Amino acid sequence: MNMNKIYFDNAATTQIDSYVIDVINKTMTGNYGNPSSTHSFGRKSRTVVEKARKSIASEFNVSPSEIFFTSGGTESDNMILASAVRDLNVKTIITSKIEHKAVLDVVRFLEKTSSINILYVKLLENGGINYDDLEYILSKNNTKKLVSLMHVNNEIGTLLDLSKVGSICEKHKTLFHSDTVQSIGRYKIDLSNINIDFIVGSAHKFHGPKGTGFAYVNKELNLQPLLVGGSQERGMRAGTESVHNISGMETAFLLAYSNLEKDKKTIADLKSYFINELLEKLSNVKFNGNCNSKDSSTYTILNLCLPVSKEKSVLLEFNLDLKGIACSRGSACQSGSTGGSHVLNSILSEEDLNKPSIRFSFSKFNYKEQVDTVVDVLRDFIESN
Repeated sequence: MNMNKIYFDNAATTQIDSYVIDVINKTMTGNYGNPSSTHSFGRKSRTVVEKARKSIASEFNVSPSEIFFTSGGTESDNMILASAVRDLNVKTIITSKIEHKAVLDVVRFLEKTSSINILYVKLLENGGINYDDLEYILSKNNTKKLVSLMHVNNEIGTLLDLSKVGSICEKHKTLFHSDTVQSIGRYKIDLSNINIDFIVGSAHKFHGPKGTGFAYVNKELNLQPLLVGGSQERGMRAGTESVHNISGMETAFLLAYSNLEKDKKTIADLKSYFINELLEKLSNVKFNGNCNSKDSSTYTILNLCLPVSKEKSVLLEFNLDLKGIACSRGSACQSGSTGGSHVLNSILSEEDLNKPSIRFSFSKFNYKEQVDTVVDVLRDFIESN
């Protein structure tokens, strides 16, 4: 048994690229001025921040003035949803029950505190959005509306058709926000061709540093800041910018998109190999949310329901961790909860919910020998008494 550690939890966070670390270290050493200061040290740091803003805006075909730096996806989602209700007169939010908690918990909080109406679009059996139901909901509601649907589901990998939802929202004069945390750096998103008002990104999901991210906000929408106490980020987000992390995020972002097709093929091939090995060597494994589909699921996530009893399943994570394998039974943001995955609870039968489901998520740093080891460990565990 190869006891080298195997990291298959890239949907939770990714290994920071060594080149990104070098850039961060260099920036910390040479650009320690406050970017809001007007002297040469501050101006030097301001140049780093604005260069990163232009890089990100250029990839999305938007204006740099529409990119705001934040601490990550959760803050960005909070800022957009809370500010839209407060500043844009949004009275109804349409979302799904399998969104990330950074969206679900916010809309439920807003429902209690701002007296807005929350509607949940119906799901298909694979966890996909029922677009006909979305159209129906929007056609029957005359209030100011906002749709919030994630691009790539972080647990089962289900893909949303951004263009289709954007067109539906445009038809019904509805704002559209998408949590794109899992897709930034993995999919090209041309915001000049999609009717979408808000997206978000988090650097640690694409081999950048933790604690930094961004929000795109359509410049035609007059949002006010959620965090106050300073005029940073053109008044939209108070607090001194983390110059070294923003520089690291820009580097990781540019690396991700310059190598996108090569890395995508490598990772997609690895996922296909994993699926084929599972089908060949294990019996009765199910793929949650049709995550084995190349058309309806992302190439980076595989969520399995394993033929193991409820009693034995409590040992699965321990056994994998003991063998040096990192993966996840649900979203890392809620792995300490006892209620199980809200995503799987929404799409699986009672019978399958009593079996263990495990998520493997991949990056450019993974390779086939790691898959071989994991499949062998799973087979041994399932077949053991």
